[in-house]
Amino acid sequence: MKKLKLGLSFLLITLIVAIFTILNWVLESGELSLSAMEPLRMRSSESASVQRVAQQSAPSQVRAQDAWKFVYEKLPDLPIENNYISKETGKVDPNNTLVGRLIRYHVFVKGRPPNYRFDWKLSLADYLGVTPDYLVESVYPGNDVLRSNPMERDRTAIQSLNRTQRDALVQVLVDVFTGNSEPTRTPTTGEKPEGRSNSPEIPQPQPGDAKLLTP
Repeated sequence: MKKLKLGLSFLLITLIVAIFTILNWVLESGELSLSAMEPLRMRSSESASVQRVAQQSAPSQVRAQDAWKFVYEKLPDLPIENNYISKETGKVDPNNTLVGRLIRYHVFVKGRPPNYRFDWKLSLADYLGVTPDYLVESVYPGNDVLRSNPMERDRTAIQSLNRTQRDALVQVLVDVFTGNSEPTRTPTTGEKPEGRSNSPEIPQPQPGDAKLLTP
């Protein structure tokens, strides 16, 4: 009888030790699994953070078709010239603007880069008639979608701008396409743009100046 009790006690102790051993192994395996997954979670979190920072720091890309809106936001006094009738709808297309056509002429017709001041000055010079290039009605923006070609009126509108206004337009166009979000202050009439010397400028002739010479 005593041998049976001793055998049962030994079996019970062995069973308890085995249970504790199995439980300990299961717990250690679970901790190892969690530890192995933790670096993956950290790397995933870090990758998401880096992606968010990259998206926030990357300059916003402006489509040429939408850039005119930002130009008019900064220079609201520019001529709009958006009263042309669409061939497709038979109604006035308010989104077909002077600046929009200027941008399409610059980028698509002439193939000039939109992020350099010199290239924008070349395009304005085309409108002013001071370059060997000239505007061609058949390829001018708007000719294919508007009932009347806006080229001549656009040329007149650009020529009506004074030098200060043209400089401001060029700067804003460059700012829009280079992602410069700093507000651009438009110089008022008679004010010298920033960065220019203080030397006196030769006044440009204006319409009606000849009348001032009559006695």
